[in-house]
Amino acid sequence: MSQRAGLARNRIDLPGTAEEAWESWLELRHLPAVGLEGWRSVAIVAAHPDDEVLGAGGTMALLAAAGARLRLIAVTDGEASHPAADPDAMARTRVAESANALRALGVHGIEVIRLRFPDTGLAAREDELAAALGELCTGFGVCLAPWEADAHADHEAAGRAARRAVRQLPLVEILSYPIWMWHWAIPADRRVPWARARRVPLPPDVAAAKQSAIDAFASQLADRGALEPVLPPGIVAHFTRDQEVLLR
Repeated sequence: MSQRAGLARNRIDLPGTAEEAWESWLELRHLPAVGLEGWRSVAIVAAHPDDEVLGAGGTMALLAAAGARLRLIAVTDGEASHPAADPDAMARTRVAESANALRALGVHGIEVIRLRFPDTGLAAREDELAAALGELCTGFGVCLAPWEADAHADHEAAGRAARRAVRQLPLVEILSYPIWMWHWAIPADRRVPWARARRVPLPPDVAAAKQSAIDAFASQLADRGALEPVLPPGIVAHFTRDQEVLLR
């Protein structure tokens, strides 16, 4: 996740849905489960460092433990998350945090490819990104990417580019992981395609590993002067459940 410039302010910057509301929505627990058994090779697209951990970190840990081939395609280095900070220094910090998070998840054999597209600038380079993702997802059976209706401009551009790329590839299934949706949506929200939603149950040890991976992103969790964290506790709470949700 990165800075909110250029985002849909009416959905992200307004007060959002508390995690307690999602916890009390029983339908979330009764979504069909995803069968990961046949997922032997998976490419994960992340608009910013931490997106893949928040949205699909537990799924990645399960796949790694099962011996799947994993490739993380990091589109930006998240250098714009703190506009007052030096962008090069912030990029180095976030790349290091991402590496620590992957170690916490236990995905030691994952291949990481960093495209270094401009943070907050993906919409203007969507065609170029789609071409790059087409090459990088070739040979993989599954692609996980940000949801293209997440209300974050970079998430949406990365999600659209991934779907465009995968449509041109044989035998590749794409699933989306939502992030900001948990903030702006409400249970049973008609703007969310719940019929496409699938859950990935996380055993206690995997959920704990994901929590440790989230904790690795100190730059996003800490207050900076008068600024609140990029990931305040109320937002983080959406990603510490014992399941993840993917959209087919």
